[in-house]
Amino acid sequence: MDLAARVQRLEDDRAIRDLKARYLRACDLRQPDVVSDTLLPDGAIIAYEGFPVFDNRDVFVAVFQQFGCQPGVYDLHHATNGIISFDGNARATGLWSLHFKSIILATRTIMEMAVEYRDVYVKQDGRWWIAETRTTRHLFQSTTVDEQGVPTIAAMGDAPPVFGQ
Repeated sequence: MDLAARVQRLEDDRAIRDLKARYLRACDLRQPDVVSDTLLPDGAIIAYEGFPVFDNRDVFVAVFQQFGCQPGVYDLHHATNGIISFDGNARATGLWSLHFKSIILATRTIMEMAVEYRDVYVKQDGRWWIAETRTTRHLFQSTTVDEQGVPTIAAMGDAPPVFGQ
């Protein structure tokens, strides 16, 4: 690649990393409009283990809003070890390690997961989008906390399915 192409590749790599960070921060800050703006408008695939597969960002964002944007729900998405691979100038894949933690006050529950993201990114109209995002869980722990603040591990290992799957 010539210098201009190499610089463009670096800029694209950075834009994808910023896109993923923007998505994760929007999840933590309960910003459904920002979450939506990171996902490809037509045909984004969201396939998170334990949830139904979504092929429409609006339906996914509505479910996110219903469950993740409630008072007393606090989430942390901490992604690391990002590996971006390019398949041309307008398509890339990403692999990320995620430490996810959720505190749900209504049930006095703390959930922690180690998750692997496998993403597909596409560049349209001069910007990058998340076209596909899939997860696999590698670790799960659910802890309940009683009225005195004493934690009890309720589940370890495989996470129970979400939505009765």
